[in-house]
Amino acid sequence: MGNSIRVAVTPMILTYNEEPNLGRTLDSLRWAERVVVLDSGSTDATERIAKSFSNVDWRVRRFDSFKAQTEYGVHATEIKSDYVLALDADMEVSGKLVTEMEARFIPGNFAGGMLPFEYRVTGHPLAGSLYPAQVRLFARDKVEVWQDGHGHKFRVNGPVYNFAAPLIHDDRKPLERWVASQLSYSSIELKRILDGKESKFRDRLRRLGLMPPIVAALAYLRSGGPWGGAAAARYAYERATYECLLAIRLMSARLEKEHGSSE
Repeated sequence: MGNSIRVAVTPMILTYNEEPNLGRTLDSLRWAERVVVLDSGSTDATERIAKSFSNVDWRVRRFDSFKAQTEYGVHATEIKSDYVLALDADMEVSGKLVTEMEARFIPGNFAGGMLPFEYRVTGHPLAGSLYPAQVRLFARDKVEVWQDGHGHKFRVNGPVYNFAAPLIHDDRKPLERWVASQLSYSSIELKRILDGKESKFRDRLRRLGLMPPIVAALAYLRSGGPWGGAAAARYAYERATYECLLAIRLMSARLEKEHGSSE
């Protein structure tokens, strides 16, 4: 590995109580000269883990939205490299991906890179997932961050390289924390849908209460089905659980509206 990628790409990670995940992610980023970790006020061992890596630049900012937090990380933390690799704390960078960045992406003068994902459940790789490829590597001066429901995405102005090597996604947070996150995400998605921002066909299926069984079947088959074992089954249950929570919120909102109009 040459020095080009060390100085050309700065990984940037948003964190909040990521003790179960952060060490694995940072261990996969030892090739980087500098890694910006932007924390939202963690109360677990996240800070200690981050500062145990010599290439980490630890920053703290009160969280307001993923869009604002990400824009701060990209533009207000003195990143000088040509490119930023925006990661969640449960995303690992493989050696194959580093090699592809150095050999193909950086020399190509691309504005951004579209990265597929290898989804894992407690270390067990799935045959596939419902997680779409995303722009996660981009030139600082050519990126736009936009809020998409409970998450955020990146758009770039210029040519995009499609990576073959994937990012590894492996979230090992405790189940209680995961459920709490899904409750929060479903609340944000509910607001988006009720505000009329439901341009997607899947949102119409959600209003009808049809998404949980559809997503469960798709997730199970995509992740390996019976050949995927417990990991595939758990992944399907996870995706169905989120859709069930959102469906319950949508039905409750509908019933409350109908009850209010009948009075």
